[in-house]
Parts: sequence; C-alpha cells; structure tokens
Amino acid sequence: MMNRDNPVWLITGCSTGFGRELAKLVLERGWRAVVTARDESKVKDIAEPHGERALVLPLDVTNRAQIADVVAQTRQRFGRIDTLVNNAGYGYLAAIEEGEDDEVRAMFETNVFGLVDITKAVLPVMREQRSGLIVNVSSIGGLTSFAATGYYHATKYAVEGLSESLATEVKPLGIDVLIVEPGPFRTNWAGPSIKQSATVIDDYAATAGERRKQTEARSGNQAGDPVRAAQAIIDAALSERPPLRLLLGKTALELARKKLDFMRGDFDAWEATTVGADFPDA
Repeated sequence: MMNRDNPVWLITGCSTGFGRELAKLVLERGWRAVVTARDESKVKDIAEPHGERALVLPLDVTNRAQIADVVAQTRQRFGRIDTLVNNAGYGYLAAIEEGEDDEVRAMFETNVFGLVDITKAVLPVMREQRSGLIVNVSSIGGLTSFAATGYYHATKYAVEGLSESLATEVKPLGIDVLIVEPGPFRTNWAGPSIKQSATVIDDYAATAGERRKQTEARSGNQAGDPVRAAQAIIDAALSERPPLRLLLGKTALELARKKLDFMRGDFDAWEATTVGADFPDA
C-alpha cells in the first residue's frame, strides 16, 4: 500500500502526456515528486513553483547508470520512494511483416526492459519500507490487438504478464501493483511520439495501412483527457485496495468487455476439444 503521509512519487516520462499531468497533480497536492525525462529542460517548469518538494532529474530508462543515479538521488533527497510510475514508452506503426528489427528492439528496450530495470532498482527501497505502489502504464492495447500496432501490443502484453506476477510476489511485502490501461487519449502518443516503419507492403493497405491513416487522423481529437486520467490514477493509488487493472476511458471499457466476450465465445465453443486433450482418467 502507498504511504499517504506526504508520499514520494518517482515518475518516468514526464515531458508530455500522462507523466506530465500526473507530476503536476502530485505536486499541487503538496506531495513530493521526482520528475524525470530524457531532456530535463522540458520538465523544469513543472517543478519550479514547488521548491524542495520537486526533484528534476534526467532519465532515459534504457540507461542503467542513469536509473541507479535517479534512485540514489531520490533516496538522498527524500529518504524513501512510495510510488513508482513507469510511464515512459512510445508506439510504433507497422504490419508485422513490415517491422524493422532495430526499431522493434528499441521499443522493447524502452517499453519493457526499461520498465523492468527501474522497477528492480526501486524494489529494494520499497521492500525495506514494507510499503509502496508500482504503477505500470500499459494500454487497452495490453488486452486487445489491432492491425499496425502488433509490436506495440507485444510490449504491453509483456508488461501485463510481468505486472501480474510481480503483484503476486510483492503483495506479502506490503507493495501493491496497479496496471493502468488507457484507451485513446489526447497525448502525443499518436502524434509526435509515434514511430512508423518506412517499409510499406501494398497487400496490407486495407488492414495495417488503413489503421496507420486512422491513427494519424485521430491524433488530437481523442476522447480521453490526460488530466482526468492522472486524477484517476491518484484516486486508485489512495484507495484501500487498489485494483490490479484500471481501465481509463469509455472506449477502453468497451474494448475490454468485447475482448472478454470474444475469448469466452472461443472457450465455450471448443470446450469439448479442450477437455478432450487430457488423459481420460485425469
């Protein structure tokens, strides 16, 4: 559980979107925050009005030396870490066959291994405290998949699986895990932050190609409000029993329920075949 008495939040990816709005709200509540971004100059404006309660540090989550430095400086300034928000990440548009190996691996380094590395660096602090909350920003794309974002989905499905196991392991130590699954929001995800494969195969024009166009066209017009999303994360963090999963936005809820129905349909239709795979006396 998160300490509610003047907690210390360590947030990655604060230059835009959820990370930025969350850092602002945490500081406005009078709490303490470590505000990080690859380019620290982009987040100094968030921290300036809040004096010693805000610590601005450069952090590329793929840089283990920087991770170690951020954790050390956080402990030196505040003595503890109550909430880690793994928010840094980005998307990539490509049909699976169009995917460029270097770009795909780079996205995994940030979205999955960067998240793992900073979590492993913070866990000893939380274990010592016997309290803490780890917030892993996944996506509705961590539950359900579409054309053109298969590699992004792969990173977020990885985050979901890791988070479920982590939650089981750390719960007895007083540490909670919260997986946040936003639908479409007005962040830079579909705009300046998105990467795309330069390879385009005509046979995928009606599937992945069409989805690429839709994603670009929707940027800036999504229903989700990042400020309200940040407040929802704080509300969940303050609850006596934070959920393992927090969907954000009506679209996310609709898509998640649709996925559940789809899976249940397959499971039920093939039940006899499924059960028949066991030894008869099992």
